[in-house]
Amino acid sequence: MAVILQSLPQEAALTKIEYEGPRIALYSRNPTYLMQNSQLVSNMVNTIKKRIVIRTDEGIRKPQPESTKIIEDAIPKEVGVSGTFFDPVLGEAVVFVKKPWMLAQVGEEFDNLELAEKTGWKVRVRKAPQDLSTISAMYRVLSETASDRTRFFREVGDKIFRDPLIESAEASLFTLGGFAEVGRSCMMLSTPESRVLLDCGINPSAKDSLAALPRFDVAGVSTEEIDAVVLTHAHMDHTGFLPALFKYGYRGPVYCTEPTLLLMSLLQRDYVARAGSASLYSERDIDNALMHTITLTSGIVTDISPDVKLVLYNAGHILGSTSVHLHIGNGDHNLVYTGDFKFGRTLSLENASWNFPRVETMIIESTYGGKEDILQRPEEAEASLAEIISSAISSGGHVLLPVPAVGISQEIILVIDRFIKQGRIPTQAKVLVEKKVSEATSIHEAYPEFLSRPLREQVLSSEGTPFGSSDRFKTVDSITLDSEPSIILAPSSMLLGGPSIKYLEQIAGNPNSRLVMVSYQALETPGRAIQEGSKKLTINGREVELLCKVDRLDGFASHSNYEQLMQYLFRLRPKLRRVLVNHGERAKAQNLASSINKMHKIQTQHPLVQEAIKLL
Repeated sequence: MAVILQSLPQEAALTKIEYEGPRIALYSRNPTYLMQNSQLVSNMVNTIKKRIVIRTDEGIRKPQPESTKIIEDAIPKEVGVSGTFFDPVLGEAVVFVKKPWMLAQVGEEFDNLELAEKTGWKVRVRKAPQDLSTISAMYRVLSETASDRTRFFREVGDKIFRDPLIESAEASLFTLGGFAEVGRSCMMLSTPESRVLLDCGINPSAKDSLAALPRFDVAGVSTEEIDAVVLTHAHMDHTGFLPALFKYGYRGPVYCTEPTLLLMSLLQRDYVARAGSASLYSERDIDNALMHTITLTSGIVTDISPDVKLVLYNAGHILGSTSVHLHIGNGDHNLVYTGDFKFGRTLSLENASWNFPRVETMIIESTYGGKEDILQRPEEAEASLAEIISSAISSGGHVLLPVPAVGISQEIILVIDRFIKQGRIPTQAKVLVEKKVSEATSIHEAYPEFLSRPLREQVLSSEGTPFGSSDRFKTVDSITLDSEPSIILAPSSMLLGGPSIKYLEQIAGNPNSRLVMVSYQALETPGRAIQEGSKKLTINGREVELLCKVDRLDGFASHSNYEQLMQYLFRLRPKLRRVLVNHGERAKAQNLASSINKMHKIQTQHPLVQEAIKLL
């Protein structure tokens, strides 16, 4: 603080310096001075080696209704303001507009610095999605918990920026879930100073709780002893247990990207709604997790404990997905946990990042780690899908694609939209998109910076949406199908429940209809059984015979295939010392570990759940 105070002139009008979780917040009555003289802040960051953010002093912030009017008056009507949301803890106003590209054309008439002076709030502008409901719900929780979040941020900062108590450099990893299996991804990094949880998922297809939930009983720590949770992405097998962690006493920070926060909240609420009284937690627990989540920007070094620094890198799996780079001690060890990643560009996302400055140990997924897992090329999968749709629609049938709400579903929407524009499928085909998929797609529209470059430019330069721009797309909510042919996108992808099961029950008896499996099917799921040739399915206690044709298209996979996994490791510099293989059926994890060891001459392990591995 002394360094900061000495570095800033009186014009900065500094009123206080506070911890804001892993950041140091400078509150000012003249924030535009600091924003215009950003080099001052950069110099301070370089000196103290901590993240610094500029915040407006609460005393200069105008009331939210007045600020909303000032902001909306400053933005030309044709830009189309859809909503303005405030975060009183960060002093930010986020404005969602339909035509963000027009703001660059109005020049000095729209100036964020000027708005900061007029309102006392830092103003951010985002593209307005088709549906603002999930975003609105998030800001409601953030606003209602403002005083608790302020206190929480200070407590987190006190813990992070304290002096280390122990000088020795040690690190161990405890495998709590997701090793030699797919589901309940969870592990704990333990050092003399810290307990950091990496992911916190459930396995929805497991038959009993010992296999469905992370094995915290073997970690030897209570929830109060965990210092931080880092999430790679929003899927339930990586975040589904997080609200239960808060239900049972955890009160520390959760780190992830902003899209991950919104998407996991959407998926967790859907789980509670579907599970009812059998749910592991309540909406209140989800809100509690949301309140304790600190969103981070990829590529920025962040202190998360006295001896652990975190950097998030794009993983290319789903919107906001990341690989986690942990810098332990004073350069003593560097650990990268890939999470689920796609080492290959798709229509919606950029290729996974691979250029890490230092890595000694890597934890890598093996969903498609078998040598036989050479998946279709995307163009082959697209051609097959176009043929399947054309055949089914022309004969009066339906095409059901069971998809996860987030990930492959958005990729498929883009593909079908392109089919329609190119005239590759019959004109009578309507596309029914389940409500939960549409809600997740709206979050993609609001965060174009996380999309592939061509798609990002398309989102930012058009009032409409590239995700189903044709009027043949229709959002539905578990409807009864009529005789008109249709293409249906519905979760769950593994037919474990949800709308996809209801639609399958309706099309199962029609030989002209098609069931198209485009996603990974876990062991012991109905989807896996059908993929392996089963022609019968039990739905609501009734056995249903599948007369519809079943197709499998694996070219849309959001995971890396075997070749991509090996290419990813080959690309890494400097050479790894050790690789731990996780997130794959046991045989696939073993195969990938063996291949890595033989081809790259690296020490490789494929641990099971409930193992402790010494890293340092």
